[in-house]
Amino acid sequence: MSRLASVAGAAAAVLWNNVVLPGSGFGPYGRAVAGGALGLSVVGAARAAGYGVDELGLSGSAVRSGLRSGAVVSVVPLAGYAVALSVPAARRRIPAGDSVTDVAGWVGFRIPVGTVVHEELLFRSVLSAMLRRGWTPATAYALHAVTFGLWHVRAARVAGDPIAASVLLTGSSALLFEWLRRRSGSVVAPALLHLSVNVGGVVAAEVARARTVD
Repeated sequence: MSRLASVAGAAAAVLWNNVVLPGSGFGPYGRAVAGGALGLSVVGAARAAGYGVDELGLSGSAVRSGLRSGAVVSVVPLAGYAVALSVPAARRRIPAGDSVTDVAGWVGFRIPVGTVVHEELLFRSVLSAMLRRGWTPATAYALHAVTFGLWHVRAARVAGDPIAASVLLTGSSALLFEWLRRRSGSVVAPALLHLSVNVGGVVAAEVARARTVD
């Protein structure tokens, strides 16, 4: 039953992000709110189903460990962005995409709530716990990575990115996020890394674009 529930949960997550949420008719902030609400809702459902806070990576006693581990690893992408911006040849390689007209909204709400809270509670908290109940550690890691990769299919299509490459990249990132969650015992660690990568990427792209214009 645990295996069936975990596979059903993984399939539902992929369907939600690729079909249900995009078809909801919500604007970007509405989708962010819906995503954050889903993350909180699935945690509530998991608790009602008997999952403990330790199992879900939500124990208050593990927050310090999560903060410490998350802060250490978050330095890496932030330092990488800083170095890239300081070297003209590297700065020109930073993907610019379309200019973000609402940077404050992106970094202050849409990424923290619509991406980080949404995905970390769903994946590194609930789905992680479900997979570990039903599968061996190696299989749970693999299923987690595959699901997180497939979660990003529509986003890759909308951005015009190669879908297979995007699935592989995001699936690989899930292995690191999940390792951090297990090592620290808290979803705080992968959440901090996730936040630094995404927010840093938006800010770096805007800075690179501004310097190119100048």
